[in-house]
Amino acid sequence: MKRLRYNVATSLDGFIAGPRGEYDWIVEDPTIDFEALFAEFDTALMGRRTFETMVAQGSGGMLPGMRTVVCSRSLDPAEWPDVTMLSDDFVGEVGRLKRQPGKDIWLFGGGVLFRSLLDAGLVDTVELALIPVLLGDGVPLLAGGPRTEAMQLTDREVLASGIIRLTYAC
Repeated sequence: MKRLRYNVATSLDGFIAGPRGEYDWIVEDPTIDFEALFAEFDTALMGRRTFETMVAQGSGGMLPGMRTVVCSRSLDPAEWPDVTMLSDDFVGEVGRLKRQPGKDIWLFGGGVLFRSLLDAGLVDTVELALIPVLLGDGVPLLAGGPRTEAMQLTDREVLASGIIRLTYAC
């Protein structure tokens, strides 16, 4: 079974994007092998806002080498023929995605989608790149909701750039 991994950069104060959705605050670290990271996944799962941000930046909402799946009740699937749109029962559909053969699923951005899938017990790991910056405001790592069970730290790494990579099992 595929794992659903929330792999995301976050500020020290818990934001995954600035107040206007910006991410220019993310420190680049040449020791991070993004090609190897991308190779671990065959599916990128995201919400509508993350998808629209990626489209506006010119990526077409796609990550290299991955199938793009977007949870949205408002986007028209006919406008995005290369994207799988989930418009109903996100929890059930993501559960079905996890049961398909293949590589892991990257839950790519989106604190609201993360909250709903975490609450449904579908998130397997939370993988944070803790960026040494305080934003003060922005898009939170996790949308508000009930307290969740404690997670178990399974890996950590401190990079020369000051980024701390943390992996937790849910």
